[in-house]
Amino acid sequence: KELSSYLNSGMTVITAIKLLENQHLSEKRYSDFLNSVKTMIDEGKSLYIALNSQNVYILPDFFLQSINIAGQSGQMVEVLNNMGNFFSAQSKVRKQVSNAMAYPLFIFIVAIGMSSFLIAFVVPKITSIFKDTGQELPPITQFVLGLSDFLSNHYIALLVGLILIVAGFKFAYSKVQAFKKAVDRLLLKTPVIGTLIQNYELGRFSYILSLMLGSGVSYAHGVKLAATTFNNSALSDLFENASAKVLEGNKLSNALQLSKGVGLKRNFMQALALGEESSEVASILENISQLYYEENEDRLKLLLSLLEPFMMLFIGLIVGVIVAAMLLPIFSMSLGPKT
Repeated sequence: KELSSYLNSGMTVITAIKLLENQHLSEKRYSDFLNSVKTMIDEGKSLYIALNSQNVYILPDFFLQSINIAGQSGQMVEVLNNMGNFFSAQSKVRKQVSNAMAYPLFIFIVAIGMSSFLIAFVVPKITSIFKDTGQELPPITQFVLGLSDFLSNHYIALLVGLILIVAGFKFAYSKVQAFKKAVDRLLLKTPVIGTLIQNYELGRFSYILSLMLGSGVSYAHGVKLAATTFNNSALSDLFENASAKVLEGNKLSNALQLSKGVGLKRNFMQALALGEESSEVASILENISQLYYEENEDRLKLLLSLLEPFMMLFIGLIVGVIVAAMLLPIFSMSLGPKT
């Protein structure tokens, strides 16, 4: 984004990069990246070759190919500006999701921590009162006392087990492709979450492809590059298989319709088919990307508005059960002599 602004003001690429390097000296990795690119451009290499050859950052192929075509067509300023807008939008989406989930996650952790503390440390101290009376305890009290005994005696094993499960899941998801694909397919079929994932993934694919088409990348090559940007492996496999058929001369909409495994959103398929028929793919894909971005934003706000009271209700329910389990026997003891 900054580079496009400098180039638009009339600076050369090398001057603009030197200026950027001076402005970001405190950011060592970014400064090393700019210095590496600057050195190669000083040697007479193009911006595309310099970006592709540096080893500080791993840059996405669609970005590099767009820069390559832009350098040949003279659209460098426009392409860099569009890419800057794209990466800024992606960063904004990630921040929105993080901010949306921060409060519910905090409430959930507090609820689990508070209930675990009550059951594991407070309840056992009250247990002796009930044991001395010898009276039959209500089922809810028996359940809470049993849970308290279990947690008190096995909390270390439970904590270690939880850590191992989380670590094992993360390892399997990142290293075992079959496991990752199974989880990704399950996530796509999950209500609400599946829609959010598909909106995000299809919206990003649409915008990346529209950017590359606007940069001068051919449709077939653009589809192939954009298909590699999916995070969800089920969608990635679907589009990579379809992109191979596009390289053979088929339309992407037809290739996706013939593919099995993932049911894509109907309005995406209709918009894609319309764009391919009317030769307005880039503008239609950009519009569908904006539509999905706004839809996800609205869904996240709605989800958050529903999640907050649900979490408060969850905390109240846990505390209420524990309090009821402790008070019911006490009430029984106080009423016992009168009866």
